[in-house]
Amino acid sequence: MSQPAVDTRNAAFWDTLCGWNLAQSAGITGRGEDDLRRFDELYLGFYPYLAGYVPEDFGGKKVLEVGLGYGTLGQLIASRNAEYYGADIAEGPVANMRRRLSWLGLPEDHAVQASVLELPFQDASFDYVYSIGCLHHTGDLERSVQEVHRVLVPGGRAVVMLYNRHSLRRFRYAVGRLVGGRRGESLDDELRGVYDPDDTGEAAPHTDFVSRGEVRRLFHDFAGVKIDVQNFDGYGFRIKREWFLGNLARVVGLDLYIVADKAA
Repeated sequence: MSQPAVDTRNAAFWDTLCGWNLAQSAGITGRGEDDLRRFDELYLGFYPYLAGYVPEDFGGKKVLEVGLGYGTLGQLIASRNAEYYGADIAEGPVANMRRRLSWLGLPEDHAVQASVLELPFQDASFDYVYSIGCLHHTGDLERSVQEVHRVLVPGGRAVVMLYNRHSLRRFRYAVGRLVGGRRGESLDDELRGVYDPDDTGEAAPHTDFVSRGEVRRLFHDFAGVKIDVQNFDGYGFRIKREWFLGNLARVVGLDLYIVADKAA
């Protein structure tokens, strides 16, 4: 697909908020304050390590979040003394984040509909940029990282989550394809339908999977890059993923959490 086609399809696809499947599993169907509070508790309990990437107090610094989903992370950031801004390519997440900002008494227009491939902010505008599970869907991962770097101030920090190319999940599917003799679509395309189906079961328009080496290449303009491996699933077995979050998941987990500092 051409980039404009990916952008158009992403804007439509992600109008169904990222996290929809998790919400449905808990019977959360609304977007009222009580519904979102319940979702936040579920989300932060499901990803207990996520809050550890967020300072207790931003000290009034400017923070941009790219890819808003249900707004859990955005509200957490905004509530910790940050001058919060948010951007998403889809209308629904922006409207949802504006609702949350209004509850906090913060400017609703700080959440805007925009692509990370062309952020509507000047160079060196933000002290932090957060993007959890968004950049690998853009269709141009390299350009999206460059935009994150561009809008950061010297000495600023990016916190980005990308899908791990060397996860246990990917290995399991690769073995299954080999044993089952499956042909046709690529492994990446098969996994695209596993990771982020919408409410109709349709896969995300585009998904990239990256290795640690590819992360270091993508973030080569940054002065320092730290990569953590996080997240796990049950792989169809009756096991609790929580048992593995602090051990096996830190080696072959689903996600790479990148903390990258721009040169001062």
